[in-house]
Amino acid sequence: MTAAATQPKQTLLHLAGELLTPLPDGGLWWAARRLLVVSDLHMEKGSNYAAAGQMLPPYDTGATLARVEKLCAALRPETVISLGDSFHDRQSPARLPAAYADRVRALTGAHDWVWVEGNHDPDPPAHLGGRAANVLRIEGLVFRHAPEGEAGEVAGHLHPVARVAGRGRSVRRRCFASDGARLVMPAMGAFAGGLNVLDAAFGAVFPEGCMAFVIGEARVYGVTRKSLLPDGNGSGGPVWRE
Repeated sequence: MTAAATQPKQTLLHLAGELLTPLPDGGLWWAARRLLVVSDLHMEKGSNYAAAGQMLPPYDTGATLARVEKLCAALRPETVISLGDSFHDRQSPARLPAAYADRVRALTGAHDWVWVEGNHDPDPPAHLGGRAANVLRIEGLVFRHAPEGEAGEVAGHLHPVARVAGRGRSVRRRCFASDGARLVMPAMGAFAGGLNVLDAAFGAVFPEGCMAFVIGEARVYGVTRKSLLPDGNGSGGPVWRE
């Protein structure tokens, strides 16, 4: 068996005439433009909670950066779009340990890095490199943080997760949500929660429903709406809301 034959099969999706690859690490790869999209990193969420007395392990930023670094090393993108809520609050960039700040600057220095403004971080961190955008339009695609339902839209904010039944049990995993005209990205942050794609919030984005592209251990699986389960009967994870 060749090495290529042992590689996990990639799931591809079409969006507004473009071919995109949802990745198991939670990124979205646009090969034709050598462009990588990551969303909702929520760096320094742990330190934000610690300041409020909820002591979470202080390793979320390091774990999240490691995911992004792994993708950048493997794909070598020309452009990286961080699709908003890259930092958990306005003071997060100032709380970054020096070693993490250096890692962020290494990423922004190696790529054309775009910080899309989010509701948690409307003011991009100028001292960490990269450039800022409220909305970014490239060919037929539009990149923004909170979805508005526009055709060709790639957005974040809602942190989609899917609950799927199989083999006598259910699993709840982060996912990409898309109806072929627009797409909502999963949150990549280590401490980011998730909202079930059957929640009414997604109905406003996808009036005719959507597919979930569910993140597995080594690949992404396309799951139709009829195979999705709601939360709330005790076997799924907690419901998250922004």
